[in-house]
Amino acid sequence: MYIGIYLYDNAEVLDFAGPFEVFTTASRLHARQNPGASLFDVCLIAEREGLIHARAGFKIQPHYTIENHPPLNVLIVPGGIHTAELDKPVVIEWIRQTARNAQLTASVCTGAFLLAKAGLLKDKSCTTHWEDIPDLRAMFPALDIKEDVPWVDNGNIVTSAGISAGIEMALHLVAKLTNKELALRTARQMQYAWKTP
Repeated sequence: MYIGIYLYDNAEVLDFAGPFEVFTTASRLHARQNPGASLFDVCLIAEREGLIHARAGFKIQPHYTIENHPPLNVLIVPGGIHTAELDKPVVIEWIRQTARNAQLTASVCTGAFLLAKAGLLKDKSCTTHWEDIPDLRAMFPALDIKEDVPWVDNGNIVTSAGISAGIEMALHLVAKLTNKELALRTARQMQYAWKTP
């Protein structure tokens, strides 16, 4: 199952690193019980080739670009300083088309702005970082935005609140895509106090 995480300059580090850790840990635990079996193949995808400079100067080398990545089962769009991405029609259209073909699409934090711009949150509930809820409401007044929740699940579209809430949501996605037992084992392996629903 291919999990693609979109990266861009000034993305919030934990927004993408948290879900990356959750899915790779779950895959490692699955392989322990099923030798030779691969569960999740997690890749980082950027608009272009070359280093991405995330928040605080954190440099990342993506595995693929939006032009050459494998077909994705799950797309995750992190938050950060996202305003430049909103003004990239190629990126927004890529998110829209990729979500159309993926089993699940999720956002962390202000990644919800990109999902909304791509039209993926129409007639759905969503959430984002508490500090950005007023801006999300102002930019997309028709959205049903939930406050004080770690994530909102609409079936094939899932959004999470800010930063560390992406870990909460990713554990939920592991349970949704596989089973709750693996998600609980993943949280324990990560020594993360998962607030299960």
